[in-house]
Amino acid sequence: MYIIPAIDILNGKIVRLREGDYEQATFYDVTLEDMIEKYQSNGTEFIHIIDLNGAKGDFSNQKYLFNIIHKTDMKVQYGGGIRSIDKVKELIDYGMHRIIVGTQAITNPEFLTHLSKEICGKNKCSDQVVIAIDVLNEVIKYSGWMESSPIKLRSYIDRCLSLGFFRFLCTDIDKDGKLGGAGVELYEKLLEHSPFIKLIASGGISSMEDIEDLQKIKVESCVVGKAIYEGRISIEEIKAWNLQSLVSL
Repeated sequence: MYIIPAIDILNGKIVRLREGDYEQATFYDVTLEDMIEKYQSNGTEFIHIIDLNGAKGDFSNQKYLFNIIHKTDMKVQYGGGIRSIDKVKELIDYGMHRIIVGTQAITNPEFLTHLSKEICGKNKCSDQVVIAIDVLNEVIKYSGWMESSPIKLRSYIDRCLSLGFFRFLCTDIDKDGKLGGAGVELYEKLLEHSPFIKLIASGGISSMEDIEDLQKIKVESCVVGKAIYEGRISIEEIKAWNLQSLVSL
């Protein structure tokens, strides 16, 4: 299992939200450039970047983000306000390693169908597209976690699988930003339903013990953000873990 450091950007600043609430934002006195350099110098080759402004339809961060990302050799898993097939293609052409799609896939029933045809004709969907599933009490939430979808969680996963998408970024909203432990129970249920999905766990990870618990249930990787900025997990620990994971493959 691989640890992917997370960087969330709001108004050009690094931030972490609590339960996705923009009113409960903690800003950190460090720049995106500094964090990328720190991760890269410590042997991390993969980062997770979310444009929180973009998630609300405000793309004022985009030029700033793209200029910095363009200068790095790191693999970037990128999300935030991706609402069209053209935007997915643009980001792939720009060099993003993986693109995260969420709200549009929920609200537009044809989006994933068209995306599957456009993207998967060239490569496997899961190599370039990650399906974000934000979950509260097994209910899928979208639009910044303000809206609830009537689509059943397991049915949604089945539909995505039928279209060729099998890498999922699942955030347990109840755990997010609280540093109270990962949503192991939720991830276990998803993996019991579909053991072959590539599951990326997100939300609540506060220690290396939480990461060990996720490894036991065989999630593919996990996203860690606030625990790094709060000093709960060190970059050196992430490097050592990821190196050992690569050796074990």
